[in-house]
Amino acid sequence: MTTTHTLELPGVSLVYDVHGPLPAPDGRPPLFMIGQPMDASGFATLASLLPERTVVTYDPRGIGRSVRTDGRTEHDPRVQARDVHAVIEQLHVGAVEMFASSGGAVTALALVAAYPHDVTTLVAHEPPLVSLLPDAEAAERAGAAMREVYRARGGGAAMAVFIAMTSWQGEFTDEYFAQPLPDPAQFGIPATDDGSRDNPIFSDASLPITSYRPEAASLTRIVIALGEESEEVMTGRAAVAAAQLLGLEPTRFPSHHGGFLGGEFGYAGQPEAFAERLREVLAGG
Repeated sequence: MTTTHTLELPGVSLVYDVHGPLPAPDGRPPLFMIGQPMDASGFATLASLLPERTVVTYDPRGIGRSVRTDGRTEHDPRVQARDVHAVIEQLHVGAVEMFASSGGAVTALALVAAYPHDVTTLVAHEPPLVSLLPDAEAAERAGAAMREVYRARGGGAAMAVFIAMTSWQGEFTDEYFAQPLPDPAQFGIPATDDGSRDNPIFSDASLPITSYRPEAASLTRIVIALGEESEEVMTGRAAVAAAQLLGLEPTRFPSHHGGFLGGEFGYAGQPEAFAERLREVLAGG
C-alpha cells in the first residue's frame, strides 16, 4: 500500500510517498530514502526489496513533483534538510532510519547536524563532497569545464563530459585535462541541444551540495557507504574523504554509485545484494 501526500512549506509544495503502514506493525521506525537530483522514483526497486519495512520517499524541492514557488534554482542541502525535517515531523512517528544517496546523502548529513533527534541511523551513500577531496581544486576545475560545455553546447555534450569525469580513476591530473572533449555519440547520447540550461547536475544549481562540509552528529549513528566499484572514482573518493573527516571507516556496499538501482534509469546495479547489505548495516552489522 502506497499513499502520496503533499506538504505545503514556504516556497514549495513538497510531495512524499509512504510505502506501507504507519506506524509499522513491528514497531520499527520508517526507513526514509532520499536522493538528489534523483526523485522518489529511483527508489522503487530498493523499496520493493525491503517488504518488511515501511519506506518513505520524497521529491526534493524543485525536482519531480515538488514544485518550487520561491523563485530560486539552487539546491542547498541546509534548505533541503529543513524540508526533510518537516516531512519527518508530519509523519508523527518520531525518529526515522535513513538511507540517502549522492546529493541526498549531503542533505542527510546536513539534516542530522541540524536536527539530531530526527534520525537514529543514517546510511549516507557516496555523498559527492568534492570540496573534501585531496585534489579538490582540480576536481572543481573539471566540474567547471563540464558546466561551460553545458552553457555552450547543451545537455547531450555535458552528459558526455559528466560520464567521462565521474568514471575517471584517481585524482584529476594533467592527463585528464589534456583529453579532447568526449563525443556524446560514443555513449549513445544524442548531441542535439534543446535549449534548456536548468539541469541540476550540469548547471551551477548543485554547487552548494558539492561544497558542503559535514559535521559530526552526536545523536545519530552515521555510516558512510562506498560502492565496491567506486573507490577510485570521484564519488567514491569523496565518500572516503567524508568518512575520514568524521572519524569513520567507510562501509562497503555492492556495485557502483547507482548500486541500488534496478531498471529505473537504465544503469542497473546489484539491487538484491544492495538491499541485503543495507538490511545488515541498519541492524548494526
